[in-house]
Amino acid sequence: MSATVIRYQTKPEAADENQRLIEDVFAELAASAPPGLRYSAFRLADGVTFVHVVDGDGLTELTAFQEFQRTIGDRLAVGPTRDDATPIGSYA
Repeated sequence: MSATVIRYQTKPEAADENQRLIEDVFAELAASAPPGLRYSAFRLADGVTFVHVVDGDGLTELTAFQEFQRTIGDRLAVGPTRDDATPIGSYA
């Protein structure tokens, strides 16, 4: 089993919009609850770096995620980088 870690930086003026679009994804996830999908997203202290951790399938089928992806190129300043990661453990 592996997870995918995606990291990128947005343009400063696009960071809040990026966060809003991610929040829309979480709202749709709460409503649809795809089985077997684990997803986390973080905005780092610099305010423009975002990290997403995805484990499982179903994220790309969400309408909100498709909207997030549709304009990601316009919001990016650096990245994205994508790495596979092997989970070691998780707590709460």
